[in-house]
Amino acid sequence: MFAKSVLAWLGIALAACVLFVAGAPAAEETVVYVSPEGNDAWSGTLAEPNAGKTDGPVATPQKARDLVRAIKTNQGQNVGPIQVCLRGGAYRLAEPLVLQPQDSGTPEAPVVWTAYQDEQPVISGGQRITGWTKTTINDREAWTAPLPADRNPAEFREMWLDGARLARARWPKKGTLGIAGLGDDAPAGEWNRGVNQFVHAEGDLAAWPSATDGEAIVGNRWVESRLPIASIDPRTRTIRFTKKSVFLLEPGDPYWIENVRECLTEPGEFHVDVRGKAVFLIPPAGVDPNQAQVVAPRLAQVLRLEGEPAAGRFVEHVVFRGITFSHTEWYFDHGLVGQEAAAKLAPDIWRFAPDPTRSGFSQAAIGVPGAIWAAGARSCALERCEVSHIGNYAIELAGGCQKNRVSRCTLDDLGAGGVKIGEVVVREADNEKTSGNEVSDCTIADGGHLFPSCVAVWIGQSSHNVVAHNDINRFWYTGISVGWTWGYGPAAAQRNVVEYNHVHHIGVKDNGDEPFLSDMGCIYTLGNHEGTVIRHNHFHDVAGRKYGGWGIYFDEGTSRILAENNLVHHTTHGGFHQHYGKENVFRNNIIAFARDAQIVRSRLEEHRSFTFERNVVLWDRGTLLSGNWSKLNVAFDHNTYWRVGGGEIRFADRTWDQWREAGMDQNSKIADPRFANPAQGDFTLPPDAKANLAGFEPFDLSTVGPR
Repeated sequence: MFAKSVLAWLGIALAACVLFVAGAPAAEETVVYVSPEGNDAWSGTLAEPNAGKTDGPVATPQKARDLVRAIKTNQGQNVGPIQVCLRGGAYRLAEPLVLQPQDSGTPEAPVVWTAYQDEQPVISGGQRITGWTKTTINDREAWTAPLPADRNPAEFREMWLDGARLARARWPKKGTLGIAGLGDDAPAGEWNRGVNQFVHAEGDLAAWPSATDGEAIVGNRWVESRLPIASIDPRTRTIRFTKKSVFLLEPGDPYWIENVRECLTEPGEFHVDVRGKAVFLIPPAGVDPNQAQVVAPRLAQVLRLEGEPAAGRFVEHVVFRGITFSHTEWYFDHGLVGQEAAAKLAPDIWRFAPDPTRSGFSQAAIGVPGAIWAAGARSCALERCEVSHIGNYAIELAGGCQKNRVSRCTLDDLGAGGVKIGEVVVREADNEKTSGNEVSDCTIADGGHLFPSCVAVWIGQSSHNVVAHNDINRFWYTGISVGWTWGYGPAAAQRNVVEYNHVHHIGVKDNGDEPFLSDMGCIYTLGNHEGTVIRHNHFHDVAGRKYGGWGIYFDEGTSRILAENNLVHHTTHGGFHQHYGKENVFRNNIIAFARDAQIVRSRLEEHRSFTFERNVVLWDRGTLLSGNWSKLNVAFDHNTYWRVGGGEIRFADRTWDQWREAGMDQNSKIADPRFANPAQGDFTLPPDAKANLAGFEPFDLSTVGPR
């Protein structure tokens, strides 16, 4: 393959440029080079500047896109594969890179945006903060810098120093405080009505002079509220806010404070002076920020694929390979990025216009967009890319996205979650449906820095997707969420496959952390899931705060879903929980070492809730069953139960004999499965295990996680 000359782009025909047809040679590949040391006046045909510095690579991804458009226009049907090769270094964008249908490739001639050889290009939505001078703050040596003149100081909550996330000045330094009450003059309301004040405990807070620069981040139920401080009254210990919380706050709800100048005390912390339009930083010991790369976010998105599915126009066969995308941030007053383009897809639901009164979302940080955003993208891919150091979701495949792949990527240091697939409404037109996408062999980690209620992989009203062989860890809320229908109404999240994933440390990021939210799962589902399968996954170490640290969580209306050959252990509230739903099958799984209960069924309904068969249940504390079992409406059989340390095994209020007299577990056993070292996570079975188990078929999880 040879790079064509710029003359070919201007329409001079080359004999070697032919259509790829049976029996004919493939069309030549065209290469466009981009470099931070390039020049947009150059041709882009050279990987580095020539000796006379009269030609070489272009400087910006946008110019490379425009050159690709020219190539496609001039070569027409004879165009071959096109590569855009990015040299290493940072490309700091003034606006997102936007690709539209005219930027598409074909199956035979894709457009591939790739790192040059082994170099590391970074497409950045950030800008450097420079001009640091020494100062003193709170009796500590610190540095200060003016904010760029075009920046609103309230627009960013993140900074990175040489690739490491800095912390906004925080109180307390570790852990959280607890709400003492709401105060006598707090407005009353139902649980889903927010309030704009609470009372802090004696000694927890002070009437800091810069308090109005700060925010309280409060965890309540399954969401966070980000509440800008209006005042702190030292007499009544009441802290008031300019926004209302998402839901009614409760005594004991955890919170912390950010961006109060008087709390800037530790290395690695910064404070944004909103009124003074400056930033203050205590860097790590020995670091001069003038000699370092200090970056703050400037854009909410770095890449947008803007198809028009309602019009049948798509961005197709575009691949991104080996590229890092970084330094973005989204906040409520930004609105939903790309709202104008998105409104063409879903005018009824793109309702997240700029709303300075909003403090959070009702679930999954659903309104936070992706730093990489696509609508109407088909057969596109991100391969071996990294999305890191961002303030929102990493990747969003919105309306009309079909048959795309996110493969072997690393998504980490995230303000929200990893990948969002689909929408919150059910689409009727085939072109507008989101389906058939794949997230595989990725590491998705360390999310929720700004929006703790995010999800690592969220699938809304979308079908036929595959989530496979990923390592998902260190999120405050849920690992994988599938479905967006509460109850038994219309639902499109069907025939999805979730397999061979390692999902762990959910609800707590590291051992020793305290949970911040409640009502979560390693995997969480909603609505009718006809044909959906959850299999061969390893789920462990999930912790809810007040309630709801589940391994596999079938929430409202979850129906017709199969969970089999999964290992679930070390959860706070249960290995398997079905709130309500029908005709689900939970088969050949291992549930072990839940703290409170192993199996939970919350709501009793007249139909069959689920079938529970050929499973192994092992526990050393808590109960076997919890919830409502006054009527059964379930089918249990061929299961093996074992309580470590002995003692009576009860099935809710029934003895083993009474349980079997009620028609349950006729062919089940109470027997030690003889795992190798289950307390330490080794669930290897001895060779003769099957003879001791009541129908359980051993399965191999050695290939769980990225391959």
